[in-house]
Amino acid sequence: MTTAYDVPADILIKRLAEHIKNNITQVTPPEWAFYVKTGSHTERPPTDKNWWYNRAASLLRKIYFYGPIGVKELRSAYGGGKSVGYALRHHRDAGGTAVRKVIQQLENAGLVTKLDNKGRILTSKGRSLVDRVSKEIFEEMIKSNPELKKYG
Repeated sequence: MTTAYDVPADILIKRLAEHIKNNITQVTPPEWAFYVKTGSHTERPPTDKNWWYNRAASLLRKIYFYGPIGVKELRSAYGGGKSVGYALRHHRDAGGTAVRKVIQQLENAGLVTKLDNKGRILTSKGRSLVDRVSKEIFEEMIKSNPELKKYG
């Protein structure tokens, strides 16, 4: 059985983002999403108009791999280095709202759920979505390179 572990992350996130944008109506960027920075470590807002859907797809993948995982760990994962003059870069967490609101929308869509006080995990619907998209990607990879069939 093909899972998200078997396909490249960039292709999986791109396909999941397309699926979320076209099929899941609960996940929509709020008005402020186009003007806000994603954290104090960034200098400008994202230039990609679909960054909200990419973040949702990336969060689905991270929760798939590392769940149960909390917002604090996800903020740290999406954070980055902030320039502080001549000193070395200092790590800053990503903005909490940009992570929390996407997770809440994924919960409303039935893809993610809370696990007591341990964090978020994927529901069976969310896991099957990620696995289905992974299988489609892997089948396309096999068509282009038949040698991969022995790994699937």
